[in-house]
Amino acid sequence: MSHLLIIDLPGGNDVDLLTCAIQRGDNFTFLTSDLGVYRRDPRVWSWVEQASHLLECKNFDQQTLDPMVMALHQKDPFDALLCLIDIRLVEASRLAQALDLPFLKPEAVTTLRDKFSVRSRLHSQGIEQPPFALATSNQELQDAVGKMGLPVLIKPSDGYGSQNIFLLQNEWDLDEMITPLNDMLPMMSDYGLGVTSNDRMLVERYMRGPIIGCDVFTLNGVHQLLGVHEKQYFDEPSFAIRGGCFNPNMGQYEELERTLFAWLDAVEFDMGASHIEVVCTDEGYRLIEINARLVGAKLARLMSYSLGYNVHSALIELHLGHRMRPLVHPLNAKDTRVHSQFISHPSPQFSVSRWITADEKSVGLLNRVIQPKLPIPGVKSVEILKKRGDWIRPPMENADRIGFIMTSAIDKLEAEQSAEQYLSLCTCVAMSPPDLSSPLPSQNSSQSQTASPMAQIATATFSPSLMAVPQWSESLPNTSISISATTPLPKKQNETV
Repeated sequence: MSHLLIIDLPGGNDVDLLTCAIQRGDNFTFLTSDLGVYRRDPRVWSWVEQASHLLECKNFDQQTLDPMVMALHQKDPFDALLCLIDIRLVEASRLAQALDLPFLKPEAVTTLRDKFSVRSRLHSQGIEQPPFALATSNQELQDAVGKMGLPVLIKPSDGYGSQNIFLLQNEWDLDEMITPLNDMLPMMSDYGLGVTSNDRMLVERYMRGPIIGCDVFTLNGVHQLLGVHEKQYFDEPSFAIRGGCFNPNMGQYEELERTLFAWLDAVEFDMGASHIEVVCTDEGYRLIEINARLVGAKLARLMSYSLGYNVHSALIELHLGHRMRPLVHPLNAKDTRVHSQFISHPSPQFSVSRWITADEKSVGLLNRVIQPKLPIPGVKSVEILKKRGDWIRPPMENADRIGFIMTSAIDKLEAEQSAEQYLSLCTCVAMSPPDLSSPLPSQNSSQSQTASPMAQIATATFSPSLMAVPQWSESLPNTSISISATTPLPKKQNETV
């Protein structure tokens, strides 16, 4: 039994790491700047309150935070530290170093939390990058775009989750009357938990081609590619992701591995999980960004269905300093207890995700989502994330997505067909026809103001109303569908500091 220090939850609602720790028999301490964020949703709080200790430190002030954590460590030592959200990675790395726990070193984290710094580091080491520049004022933005030419992508250098990304494609976007370049800054985007953007903007050449996401585990500088996410997007002008397919690494990605591992070595990435976004251009693989954490949006669960073991458990083992699990590895009795939700096949499979969304006829306040009653082969997990009364509309951004379906099969086409079949049988029902004469509300109105038809903003911010929690059960058969938990676990005594 290990004692884990876990810092915040992805999206404020993804409890998969907590449920995994509980299934493993580990104790955990939960650290955040605001416990109120998690108390607001009983489904989330029922998992968070299972912590042995609850630590709260407003604004993560170092002079308060470090002594608080060290004092608890002296009383109840930590064996590993895990953090799956970008905005706390710098503090997590500093704490891990002070606690002498395995984690990515602070210098590397500081570099990776700034996209311009990553571009500069790779460029200095002779790794080809698209034209790029840093802008900290509207004038610098205008100068950078004028020098670089169109099309360009503008995004916060410290951003994450595809928030506040501007794409300028033609001269229309530079018209004085509508261009976002005149008043983009200061932006001061709210990243949640009291963190705002630093308004360092990365301007770079827009690269065209299919986009993939690659998840890598690293221990002592040795990298292992777990697999590749193929992404599907809704038709333009939407920026929302429609779904994807996780392809397990079975030795077919040698060239991609060489490229990924060279990027990681260049930024001195020596420990932990990384999710690397890549665009496949005509000239070869080109980096979009390196995220120094496991993939978000619950896609670690999709990976688990594919690989046949709980990826979060493998991540815990990694941070405990244990050797990395081989890509194809038989499971023992202990593994069966921890990974029972995902064991259904002797070798890796293809896993597919699709997002449930409203169509043009279902604009308004969500009444219910009608789902197929008959079982569909390969369906592993279904969750409806929005609740009754939330605004729904056709997907323009990721926050418009209502829920998701996950499937897996030994044949990729079969997994895709199962997901599409389930999706085709889902219907989102609005309460009443909307008043089309008034402006449509947005889940992220403060962050998603489109400056022009072609100066579009992509965002993947999920509001508190999108919280949903899976109920993991070792007694469920492998073909079961996991729906949001409604029954909390029995309360456990914990300590709030």
